[in-house]
Amino acid sequence: MVQSLRTHSGNGVPFSVEFNPPRDEAGEARLWRAVREFERLHPAFVSMTYGAGGSTRDRTVRITGELAQETTLLPVAHLTAVGHSIAELRSLIGSYADSGICNVLVLRGDPPGDPLGEWAKHPGGVEYAEELVRIVRDLGDFHVGVASFPQGHHRSPDLDHDTRHLAAKLRAGAEYSITQMFFDVEHYLRLRDRVIAMDPIEGAKPIIPELMPITSLRTVARAEELSGRPVPADVVARLTRAAGTGPEEDRAAVRAEGIQIATEMAQRLTDEGAPCLHFITLNFAKATSEVLTNLGYGVSAAPLSA
Repeated sequence: MVQSLRTHSGNGVPFSVEFNPPRDEAGEARLWRAVREFERLHPAFVSMTYGAGGSTRDRTVRITGELAQETTLLPVAHLTAVGHSIAELRSLIGSYADSGICNVLVLRGDPPGDPLGEWAKHPGGVEYAEELVRIVRDLGDFHVGVASFPQGHHRSPDLDHDTRHLAAKLRAGAEYSITQMFFDVEHYLRLRDRVIAMDPIEGAKPIIPELMPITSLRTVARAEELSGRPVPADVVARLTRAAGTGPEEDRAAVRAEGIQIATEMAQRLTDEGAPCLHFITLNFAKATSEVLTNLGYGVSAAPLSA
C-alpha cells in the first residue's frame, strides 16, 4: 500500500476513500455505484470497514474480495479483534488472502452496540492491536496498517500513553497508520510531532489523515459517533449559521459549508506534507469528488452518486 502512495504521488498528494459494508441489497447497489465513480478518479487505495461478528461480516469479506478481483482499485481490508478468537482471525486473514488481498488495516475495534462501552477481550483472542499486527505479518506477505488517534484514544489515560501504543504497533510491523476522523488540523500535526519525538524511525512512517465532508447537521452527530470526539465549536458554529433560522435546516447551505470546511482542512494538510488524504464516504461519491475538484484534482465529470 505504501508503494501505491509513492506511485500516485507523482500527480500531487494522493487520496483514498473508505467504504462501509452495506446492510442489504439496496445498500450494496449504492455502494457499487460509488465504487464505479471512484474507480475513474484513481484513488491510491480504498478501504472497507469491518464490524466484528454480526450479519455484515460475510458480506464485508465477500465485497472486499470482489473489489480486488473485479475492479482496478487497490482494496485495504479492515480486521478487528472484537469478538474473534485467534483461530477465527487466522481464518479471516486466509479468506482475504484467497481473494488476492494483501493489504490489511488492523484494529482492536470497538464493542458492538456501544463504541464507547467497556472493551472485553475474547477468551481465545488478543488484547491489543499490536498482537494482531504480529499475527497478520506472521501469516504471509501482508502489508499492514493500524489506526492512530490525533486527540488520543478515548481509553488512553493521556497522549503519552496513546503515542506509546501507536509506536508499539508500528514496531510490531505496521507500515503506516490512518487516523481517526478529526476536524482540527492542529491535532494531526501534534500527533505527527509526538510520534517523531518518541521514535524517529517509526515516526517516519506515513500517518494518513482521515476526513469526512459534513453534508447536514445530522452528519455532525454521525461524525461525533464515529470519532468519539465532539466536533469543534467553531466548525459547529459555521454549520449552524449556514443552516439558518427557519423552521427547517437549509440543507444546501449546510452542505456547501461542509464541503468548504473539508476543502480548507485538506488544503492545509496538503501544505503541511500529509502523505495522503483519506475520505470517509458513507458509500457516496459526490461530496468527496467536490472536495477533490476544489483542490484541483482532475475530476473529469460530475459524479452520479449523491
